Amino acid sequence: MPRAERGRGWVRWSRRLLVLIIGLLVLAALGAWLTLRASLPQLEGTRHSPLLSAPVTVARDADGVPVISGANRLDLAYATGFVHGQERFFQMDLLRRSAAGELAELFGPRALPLDRAHRLHRFRARAAEVLARMTPLERSFIDRYAAGVNDGLEALAARPFEYLLNGAAPLPWTAADSLLVVWAMYFDLQGNQEPRELARGWLAGHLDPAQRAFLLPEGSRWDAPLDAPALSLAPVPIPATAPAWWGHKDAVPARQLAGVGFTDSVGSNNYALAGSRTASGAAIVSDDMHLGLQLPNIWYRLALRFPDERGVQRRVAGVSLPGAPPLVIVGSNGHVAWAFTNSYADTLDLVRLSEAVQEDRAHVGQVRTPIGWETPARHVETILVKGQAADRLVVRETSLGPIRAAGADLYAVHWVAHSPDALNLNHLKLEAAVTLDDALAAAAADGIPAQNIVIGDARGNIGWTVAGALPRRSQGGSAVSFPLAAEGTPPTWDGFLAPGEHPRVVNPAGGQLVTANSRQLAGAEAEVLGDAGFDLGARTRQLGEHLAQLGPKADVPAVFEAALDDRALYISGWRERALAALDDAAVAGHPQRLAFRRLLQASWDGHASVGSVGYRLAQQFRWSLHDLLFAGVNAEMKTLDPRATVPAATTRWSDVVARLLDERPAAWLPAGYASWQDLELAAVDRTIAEVTRDGVPLAQATWGRKNTAAIAHPFTMAMPFLARWLGAPPDALPGDANMPRVAGPRFGQSERLTVSPGREEEGLFDMPGGQSGHPLSPFFLKGHEDWVQGRARPLLPGKAEYTLTFSK
Repeated sequence: MPRAERGRGWVRWSRRLLVLIIGLLVLAALGAWLTLRASLPQLEGTRHSPLLSAPVTVARDADGVPVISGANRLDLAYATGFVHGQERFFQMDLLRRSAAGELAELFGPRALPLDRAHRLHRFRARAAEVLARMTPLERSFIDRYAAGVNDGLEALAARPFEYLLNGAAPLPWTAADSLLVVWAMYFDLQGNQEPRELARGWLAGHLDPAQRAFLLPEGSRWDAPLDAPALSLAPVPIPATAPAWWGHKDAVPARQLAGVGFTDSVGSNNYALAGSRTASGAAIVSDDMHLGLQLPNIWYRLALRFPDERGVQRRVAGVSLPGAPPLVIVGSNGHVAWAFTNSYADTLDLVRLSEAVQEDRAHVGQVRTPIGWETPARHVETILVKGQAADRLVVRETSLGPIRAAGADLYAVHWVAHSPDALNLNHLKLEAAVTLDDALAAAAADGIPAQNIVIGDARGNIGWTVAGALPRRSQGGSAVSFPLAAEGTPPTWDGFLAPGEHPRVVNPAGGQLVTANSRQLAGAEAEVLGDAGFDLGARTRQLGEHLAQLGPKADVPAVFEAALDDRALYISGWRERALAALDDAAVAGHPQRLAFRRLLQASWDGHASVGSVGYRLAQQFRWSLHDLLFAGVNAEMKTLDPRATVPAATTRWSDVVARLLDERPAAWLPAGYASWQDLELAAVDRTIAEVTRDGVPLAQATWGRKNTAAIAHPFTMAMPFLARWLGAPPDALPGDANMPRVAGPRFGQSERLTVSPGREEEGLFDMPGGQSGHPLSPFFLKGHEDWVQGRARPLLPGKAEYTLTFSK
């Protein structure tokens, strides 16, 4: 065959091969797309279950928000489980695995450190005891939910897409798994207490009493307690000397990202106006819980319709937590509405232990606790690890809790969450409450992490208490915010307060209640709660003052808007300090400092606005001062726990620094600085270096450039190329910490809900993600843009667009 003919033949075969390859790729892509679509939930049609007593309907609106209607709560528990299992199973799986210390089975060795930390608490083993204590009705309720989850999972034509990507198979849901999801929230809401106590313990060992009182204050002028206009704490004198570790310049990392490691991620606002303050005469309750933001959103919206014990039709609307027992976590039932924020009540103690030395034959293998010598129980935990051999963890447990090491010390972790009495289904009583008193009593007995609950009823009454288990302490709360010694102290706590002993505030004179994670009480009852890391109080005070200005005839839209208040009242003081430091002599010959001053003046509108350079510079100036003063001590404390830092020890650190800058005591000026202004200018220079380090000109270093949402599915952390399909747009967000509109790239308002009980049709709601966790679902990001813009949507589901019916 001539060479030319052979060449033409090769070209023809090459083309055919290319077409074949393209065809195979198209077929593969089509197959992947069809498989992905097969894992979408069923929205319409009929299903059958012998577990039901009567038909149940799931009627979804155009946003995918369902009204689930049935003959009783057991039937609704099944249908809710079915819906959760189809829409959110992977999210539920991550929550149960996180609490149980089982993530490495899915994600391999990189998840092992977290698994080991969580497996220490052996919550899967503890779940059996909690289940054994449930009443038959409660056990049926949670079992019925688990059955619905598994039926929903089985009904999918393909397993959820995450398992297709991961190569794993989803494991069936159990009643114990729903308890683990509640324990996952214990970790989320109270997991800061261990590193906080370790940090405070380190500081206590490196401070004299006067320094400790000054650097770790119990309150500040920002606090806005519920039972008094303000705290009456006298200012603590500035000690004559600073601690030895104070402000070591050589300990400051050259490129530490100021503020990034210690984000102000203290979260949640709830508030209520009494009927005397509203246009309708009914109370108005509002809530925005601040949590980590990812897709799917942590909450699942729904409304439940069912007859109560007297045959009266009830409707409960709000949000549920997929995987947890199928309850309306925050919402309204037509008579009362309720809302939560994290209480930061002290529910965990670290008790230092001493081990018997080898020569002490009488106590071989024992540890000494405040109540005497003990032989710890020994449990061997096997942690499955994807891609490698299983990991073996030996857990030793005392009567006070499991033993953890921190540096050279051993501690018993005495945590409310370990008690089987800390979890129950009393939230069902809250859902059924008719009056404020009913709701307050039910809330105090609720088996959840200790939360501030604000309640309002249709008659216009409002009240606050702490829902969830509170320890009965033998010492005041402030005395146990440091690790306790192995000897010479009584047991840390013994049992829980009875529901009637929980502090409460009902119908205050001002007609409003506000909690936002700061200190709730000024009186003696504050000792009942303790302090496990209260927020500074600036956010609570700003929110309360905003509500007070609404006047006597507020309505739901005005109350909803209060959560969007992004005025920079707290950071404005830091802007003023920076401007005072940047006098003419300080900027002479320093063009960047001069530009910094001009931007603080010109690019400032008094808000945490996306276009404000001034706000970003003022906020970063505060964090730069933190680095210059505390980076060295933070590095030392992190050897005990990666999260043990000065901001973990006290959220009031910046108030302490502000006082030093304002009073300028010579003894506290760190070595290496000629004056306090010299320190402030070093913080300005550090801020300039930080905000321009990626080549961004100072004039373009807006708050929005830094505060850009990165809300995405967890898989994008390992597979960033999927962010286009599994993530929300990179929206620049207004708002920040220490103001009502809390917003960060991965932390913020996980929902906004405002409702007047009995007038739910007027209720408003939004959240950052849609109902479904599936990227091909039309509900995946439904409502996201409204959340970004702060546009409220109706709380109740709209007209039914899809109806799924369950029959016996």
